Amino acid sequence: MGRASGAAPKEPMKLEALDSATFVALFGQATWNVLLELAPSLLLGLLIAGLLHVYLPSDWVQKRLARKGLRSVLSAVALGVPLPLCSCGVVPAAISLRQGGASKGAATGFLISTPQTGVDSIVVSASFLGLPFAIFKVIAAFVTGVVGGVLVDVTTPRDEPPEPPPTTCAASRGRRRLSDVPRYAIGELLAMIDIWIAVGVLVSALIATLIPPGALAGQAWASGIVGMLVVLAISLPLYVCATSSVPIAASLIAAGMPMGSALVFLMAGPASNAATMGAVYRGFGARVAAIYIAVVALLSMAFGLLFDFVLPQSAATHAGHAHEHATFLSTASALVLLGLLGTLYARRIATALRRLRHQKGMAMERTLEVQGMTCKNCASHVERALRAVSGVQDVVVELAQGAVKVKGDAESSALVAAITAAGYSVVKGA
Repeated sequence: MGRASGAAPKEPMKLEALDSATFVALFGQATWNVLLELAPSLLLGLLIAGLLHVYLPSDWVQKRLARKGLRSVLSAVALGVPLPLCSCGVVPAAISLRQGGASKGAATGFLISTPQTGVDSIVVSASFLGLPFAIFKVIAAFVTGVVGGVLVDVTTPRDEPPEPPPTTCAASRGRRRLSDVPRYAIGELLAMIDIWIAVGVLVSALIATLIPPGALAGQAWASGIVGMLVVLAISLPLYVCATSSVPIAASLIAAGMPMGSALVFLMAGPASNAATMGAVYRGFGARVAAIYIAVVALLSMAFGLLFDFVLPQSAATHAGHAHEHATFLSTASALVLLGLLGTLYARRIATALRRLRHQKGMAMERTLEVQGMTCKNCASHVERALRAVSGVQDVVVELAQGAVKVKGDAESSALVAAITAAGYSVVKGA
């Protein structure tokens, strides 16, 4: 959809108010377009991530990351770049590496590089933003992790790594089966980011609906170093995962934001958030946390400027380019993704409802002091009367104490009425 040769440049489009019906129609179409673009790449990335998880040798870490120095940092970053871990999920993984014998520098390099990429994010980035952008993003994540890891090794005193866990306690991966691939890719990985995928799709569609293409072009605050600083200030405390941030960035680029500023968002957003910063401080100390934040902030800016210098803005024409004609593959992939997300959401809701019912039942356990019970027949009579009340889940009569424990959400007045009708009286507890 390029401009005709020799045509006069168009003026940037301006924001316009939309009536509710038009907004709903445009937003729905934009959401579907994002899904068509996202789904094939995301599903392929999940498959590759599952294969890596199942078939990567489990003792690779202990063999290559223990020694302090550049080699361990390079190995840790090489391990981290393809792994699909978000900024919150990478912290316990990095701490686990450290406890498993990895050096501080290696653990920090892994911590910085891993959340910026991942095979799913790389594939999605290539689909939305083009292969040159995806390759540049991978290089930026790799260099950022290496710089951070080396700085930690250079500036921290030499220390002994923590004792590795005993081999008898080490988890064994056991026999690797192909069925474990979708189990991990969907049941663990997609389940970890499903909410953020939905957020990314909806925010991307909202931007595409409210901000016409080119509306940000020429805006002083959105370009150059100023624009990158604005994006950085928003990205550092914000939580976005590497995959869900891509469609958001694509919509911003389509609206006229320079690709360098979008790269800052894609590096700093996934690599950090307020919770991660605190976790890094607690897990690795103040010095490592300071290096972590400084490296992410400064190098994301540096790579953003470098990208704008090396690759022309015309490379952004692919970004935000929605499917004009849905293919069978994109449509099928979008429907499969919606089905998987719907299943995960339904399972999440069902789990929450079961937990709520359990907590409610526990909270509604009451002990009533009943007068007039003198024998087991009396206890059985009271129990039958209470079990007939709607909302009663369980009844336990303690004859010796003259007490009845009732579990459920039945009304107290109904419990008293049932006991009274049975010929007994409630002294206390209703």
